[in-house]
Amino acid sequence: MEEMNKLKILLAEDDRNLGNILRAYLEAKGFETRLFINGQEAYDAFQKEKYDFCILDVMMPIKDGFTLAREIRISDKKTPILFLTAKSLQEDKLKGFEIGGDDYLTKPFSMEELLVRINAIIRRAQQNEAPPAVANMYRIGRYTFNYNRHILTFDSIEHKLTAKESELLKMLAENLNNVLDRSIALKHIWSDDSYFNARSMDVYIAKLRKYLKEDETVELINVHGIGFKLVANI
Repeated sequence: MEEMNKLKILLAEDDRNLGNILRAYLEAKGFETRLFINGQEAYDAFQKEKYDFCILDVMMPIKDGFTLAREIRISDKKTPILFLTAKSLQEDKLKGFEIGGDDYLTKPFSMEELLVRINAIIRRAQQNEAPPAVANMYRIGRYTFNYNRHILTFDSIEHKLTAKESELLKMLAENLNNVLDRSIALKHIWSDDSYFNARSMDVYIAKLRKYLKEDETVELINVHGIGFKLVANI
């Protein structure tokens, strides 16, 4: 996959005003962005050109976002897909993930949230392309994290982590020095972002902070309203 600031984004949004605003913002952030106002135009363009990322509005004329995603996934299993929708129904979200979508953003949303989600999805996709031995070993400041063995090591001190602790630390390490979206982590590890699961994740975050306190240069920060940020020297 190419560098983030050179990514080519397919944007399918039938609201021309919103579509033009999104395109202008994404291009200002360094993304090459093509806007299409219905699902059929977007599908035809995807077949003709290579895109690195897709942003699909769910409710579109001629071909809706879910149908478009299904057709894209027939020939392309890897290109990340982010759904945009005015709906917030749980069944719609599950439908999007079952089709092969990578995330789901409910309107109205801030441009900053859109950018955070795009970058998080891209980083996950790039990590998945790395060789397994590299993808499952992480440097976090003076720590070494072996995801396969669920072991966090500081000098000669080893912490044996639980499966959920390991999964959460892996997501934080993959987004090192960047914000990990709370809802993305909840959906990936706990399957949904309910209130009770969110409280459970806070407990695991507190446990990870204790494990990481031996290196004073490492911080696990709460980013209010968005998620968490693991800060460390790589």
